[in-house]
Amino acid sequence: MSDRQDSTVLDTDLLLDDPATRVIVCCGSGGVGKTTTAAALALRAAERGRQTVVLTIDPARRLAQALGLRELGNYPKQVQVEGFEPKGELWAMMLDMRRTFDDMVRSHAGPERAEQLLANPFYQTISTSFSGTQEYMAMEKLGQLAATGDWDLIIVDTPPSRSALDFLDAPTRLSTALDGRMIRLLTAPAKAGGWGLRKVVSAGFSMFAKAVSTILGGQLLADASAFMQAFDTMFGGFRERARKTAELLRSAGTSFLVVAAPEPDALREASYFVERLSDESMPLSGLVANRTHPLLAQLSATEALGAADALERGAQNAPLATAVLRLHADRVALAERETRLLARFTKAHPEVPVVRVPALPSDVHDLCGLRDIGERLSGA
Repeated sequence: MSDRQDSTVLDTDLLLDDPATRVIVCCGSGGVGKTTTAAALALRAAERGRQTVVLTIDPARRLAQALGLRELGNYPKQVQVEGFEPKGELWAMMLDMRRTFDDMVRSHAGPERAEQLLANPFYQTISTSFSGTQEYMAMEKLGQLAATGDWDLIIVDTPPSRSALDFLDAPTRLSTALDGRMIRLLTAPAKAGGWGLRKVVSAGFSMFAKAVSTILGGQLLADASAFMQAFDTMFGGFRERARKTAELLRSAGTSFLVVAAPEPDALREASYFVERLSDESMPLSGLVANRTHPLLAQLSATEALGAADALERGAQNAPLATAVLRLHADRVALAERETRLLARFTKAHPEVPVVRVPALPSDVHDLCGLRDIGERLSGA
């Protein structure tokens, strides 16, 4: 049975070509190649006719350079490089967490109230350091891109989270942290003269203690109170946006791809991702086993080592051939180890299609490299 007929093999081209696929979310632990995978899928989708935008979280400049751009910003930029003539279009952007938060405030508050919030020292602290802010803003930006209707495919590279799928929890966590109950706790005492607010904070409001650690003295209380009173009027819009984002992630047009390296820790994390996605009713399309090491010759390790030993014992001096045979034996051992690890994952999750992407000899630094990754993702 060929790969294309095997339901256990992920067909990324089928996913990219399906007009019903509107959002692809690449998730996984840090360092497994999510950013490169997302960019390669976006490039391939554009070349196959989709109007595609890729949202990356990785601040490294190498992706912009690979796409032929000097830099990526918080708004999509079309990839237009000499010799690159896709059937569709390719746009790319890199999340600016603070700028996205600012834009969200401006969209939910009137001009005067927005400027009050943006200038508030308390806001300036939580907009960059509050737990879950980056994950929430990634999903906020996804919602913004989807709302424009300018692209028929959005590919998201999720943040490298300390805890698997933090970005799924972020809308709920951030809105809960700033919910109506907390607003009442902070604003009501302030109206009574500030004593009650001091009591609340001194009683152990640890969530705020971290968020505002850079603001010192009594000014903290005034800034926090002013922020929460201003935020109160826009909280409804904030919560509604979080709800819509969660709905988008669960919609039929969204597909999740879990990216993992063929290593025990990465695959253990991938298993947790798969289980969590199932628990959250998120549409999982499959696993990308990245940087695998397939065999390049049908020669067992025992045969390779035997041939190497024979060459060393023989009259002819062939050090290069001997070294290649021993390298091949090492490669066989590595490939067998990866196969065992992936078989263990498949046994635990037989319903999850898998595609193996062989490791490249060097880092991806241009469109040709991304195109090569895209072909390997497709099994071509």
